Amino acid sequence: MARWEPNAAQRLATAALDLFDERGYDHTTVLDIAQRAGLAKSTFFRHFPDKRAVLFGEDTLTGPLLAALTAAPPAATPLEAVARGLDALGREVFTPERHLFVARRRAVIDAHPELQEREALKGLHLTAALTRALTDRGAPVLAAEVAAQLGALALKTAYERWSGTGGTGEFGTLARQALDEVRDATTAL
Repeated sequence: MARWEPNAAQRLATAALDLFDERGYDHTTVLDIAQRAGLAKSTFFRHFPDKRAVLFGEDTLTGPLLAALTAAPPAATPLEAVARGLDALGREVFTPERHLFVARRRAVIDAHPELQEREALKGLHLTAALTRALTDRGAPVLAAEVAAQLGALALKTAYERWSGTGGTGEFGTLARQALDEVRDATTAL
């Protein structure tokens, strides 16, 4: 591929996942990734600060999740607003076209404890953002925190199911099912 071709960030991410599969995360360098993508090392650093950022750099979840949550009807409960956010992730982020990339990303992260830690930290930031958005909607702090935690658990559950299905399930449906299961589990307590 020519260096001037568009979608350099996606090309780099795809090349990185290919190399992580072939050589392992620890045995892949930034230079390897850039060369595999047909780009210069400096192009890599225009898009990502390091190879770990290929897996974590772009926050594709927070924007759609919070936009849909914020747009929920004023009468929606905090958990109903979270459900709207999960629906948005199914339409905008966890699409059939992205399934293979997401599943491959998950496999790399699952194989490395330091990457799992980074993924968990990213989840904590997302939960905090959900809590803030819910309190901005007028939810009491404790209700917002509980809804955010339950929503994060439903998201994690749906993500694990969706990325492990081979692309046979729609994320929005899986997320709603997971949220229902989480809600049912709280009533069983």
